[in-house]
Amino acid sequence: CSVLRARVEPVPGALGRVCAVASASSSSSSASGGSKAPNTSLFVPLTVKPQGPSADGDVGAELTRPLDKNEVKKILDKFYKRKEIQKLGADYGLDARLFHQAFISFRNYIMQSHSLDVDIHIILNDICFSAAHVDDLFPFFLRHAKQIFPVLDCKDDLRKISDLRIPPNWYPEARAIQRKIIFHSGPTNSGKTYHAIQKYLSAKSGVYCGPLKLLAHEIFEKSNAAGVPCDLVTGEERVAIEPDGKQAAHVACTVEMCSVTTPYDVAVIDEIQMIRDPGRGWAWTRALLGLCAEEIHLCGESAAIDLVTELMYTTGEEVEVRNYERLTPISVLDHALESLDNLRPGDCIVCFSKNDIYSVSRQIEIRGLESAVIYGSLPPGTKLAQAKKFNDPDDPCKILVATDAIGMGLNLSIRRIIFYSLIKPTINEKGEREIEPITTSQALQIAGRAGRFSSKYKEGEVTTMNREDLSLLKEILNRPVDPIKAAGLHPTAEQIEMFAYHLPDTTLSNLIDIFVDFSQVDGQYFVCNMDDFKFSAELIQHIPLSLRVRYVFCTAPINKKQPFVCSSLLQFARQYSRNEPLTFSWLRRYIKWPLLPPKNIKDLMDLEAVHDVLDLYLWLSYRFIDMFPDASLIRDLQKELDGIIQDGVHNITKLIKISEAQKLLNLESLSAENQSRLSGTVKGQARRMRGAKTLGNKAAETPSPSVGEKSLASRLVQQGLLTADMLKQLEKEWLTQQTEHGKDKTEHGTHSKGARRKKKEPDS
Repeated sequence: CSVLRARVEPVPGALGRVCAVASASSSSSSASGGSKAPNTSLFVPLTVKPQGPSADGDVGAELTRPLDKNEVKKILDKFYKRKEIQKLGADYGLDARLFHQAFISFRNYIMQSHSLDVDIHIILNDICFSAAHVDDLFPFFLRHAKQIFPVLDCKDDLRKISDLRIPPNWYPEARAIQRKIIFHSGPTNSGKTYHAIQKYLSAKSGVYCGPLKLLAHEIFEKSNAAGVPCDLVTGEERVAIEPDGKQAAHVACTVEMCSVTTPYDVAVIDEIQMIRDPGRGWAWTRALLGLCAEEIHLCGESAAIDLVTELMYTTGEEVEVRNYERLTPISVLDHALESLDNLRPGDCIVCFSKNDIYSVSRQIEIRGLESAVIYGSLPPGTKLAQAKKFNDPDDPCKILVATDAIGMGLNLSIRRIIFYSLIKPTINEKGEREIEPITTSQALQIAGRAGRFSSKYKEGEVTTMNREDLSLLKEILNRPVDPIKAAGLHPTAEQIEMFAYHLPDTTLSNLIDIFVDFSQVDGQYFVCNMDDFKFSAELIQHIPLSLRVRYVFCTAPINKKQPFVCSSLLQFARQYSRNEPLTFSWLRRYIKWPLLPPKNIKDLMDLEAVHDVLDLYLWLSYRFIDMFPDASLIRDLQKELDGIIQDGVHNITKLIKISEAQKLLNLESLSAENQSRLSGTVKGQARRMRGAKTLGNKAAETPSPSVGEKSLASRLVQQGLLTADMLKQLEKEWLTQQTEHGKDKTEHGTHSKGARRKKKEPDS
């Protein structure tokens, strides 16, 4: 006992030594960069189980005596309340929240363990006999705190790993050459991309990096049509143009898929202003800093010039700016459309929600006009088919109803852009949903689709659907575009693996949170929003996968608003973890192939979700070839599904009509029930009120519709003047008003009746 007890110094010395260590630790950390304090709410405590009976027995009890648990509890409570201990804990990174959680865990561990380690048993025994001070528990408490919060033990290492400053240094191959940067700046339809592509086609080797699969496909086809062999690389597709599969000198790819190690003569990065995108901006930053090309041609808005110049200054590369003017004039009209009766051939109505698209398409069809429909979740093949239909001069379809998906990637022959609304839901850098007017950049991008140089309309026009929106549109378009101030960054798989090495028991979602919190960036950069990644990480957290495989599954692009797509990611991960290949026959059974043509809008949306699931399979097939072996068969299946969806979109107004009729039937049956219920309530009230006879006479005078006659609601919906949602809202308001009106009359009748009774009664 005396030997073990000799390890513990007297109280002042022990506390003084610990304080000195804490002081040295804090001074060294401040000297290492003065980093911001971490957000400790992200530290999720691990569970440390109490010790069970030891095979060697309770050695501490044999050396001293068994501990009195009541005495120990008093000692622990005293330890917790000491201000000096709380301050000492703060020096080691334990703020009030972490200190409390660590103490609760520490107390439970001591109180519930059958036998404790010898050293802590002896210290507790000595404190009970006043042979040691309660402060001597701190080293054992700190050891336990680091067990449940392992991040406390490796904060400096984590800061080094998550240091995202000086990103140009991540690309040594690019830094080894002196690149020429040419910025083609101009509005939509100014020819900036055309000039950059001409350089690309005339070079011995080149890479095109675009924001969309459609754009990559377009350059792939143009390049091969011009006699320049070109491969295609997107997340879901690889096409080698050479018969032997050899890599061509030119490649068209989506920006996320570009290689930063392959040397090229010319690289084209399209829509460079998307470097500020909260979710995808990192891909443009990576391409700009990392592409190994002698010449890099950037195409985009002038708002990105200053930022690109600053970033290239850090790499020692100069930026040459070439400015372009719009090739065809465009004007903002002085009058709004106001009514769909005023539509003309070549008009495009831009909506920012699917519901608006369905409603507008239906109303156009009621007026005897045909319309094409394009929105973001449609497959690329369907978008191209709808664009071809709208562009075809021999096709009766002369009106286009679309979302802002037309802003890039499609060549459309539009004369006039009509904004159905100027309000668009967006996701900010923090992942929060915002509903605000569209930005100047977005308005210019969409408006610029009117009167394109290659279309039959040589002048473009822009207006709004509603008169009150027109002044706001003019104000938005006249504002200067805000300069882009920062470029996006994203942690790599290697960085996350290094994080996981230090925090092996932490979930991937929590690792990402801690990484982002610990990360340090230069003023020209920001860390991209990773909510989609974390959503997938939490979705598959319970499935046993290696960290690298889990990371790949979480980077798979999915629409988290589609339940079937999310459940498919989960199912794919589960199959992978069982080492069961996802074959063509298995996937056919899973999606219940063959699929029937859509009968209503819900069926169409379900088919779009299935198409997304096939996209997910193809995306994973290029990362895990052995486990997703049937990519070519799935691609053929997807083309067949694309045809089914195309037919559905071609008949979209019929699907909308059927869906509205189904809604209306449900609403009318509900309305009938509510009216009968309300009628019973009103009759019950009428019996208690005087003057019910007059009310009954008025009601009797109201003619009721005959059995064969359509209700007014049905006729209004059929004429496109009323939607099922509007009908539902009107019904709710009417029921509320009738109920309140009935209550008022009841109260008024009771009051009058009471007054009359008072007059008849003698004074008391």
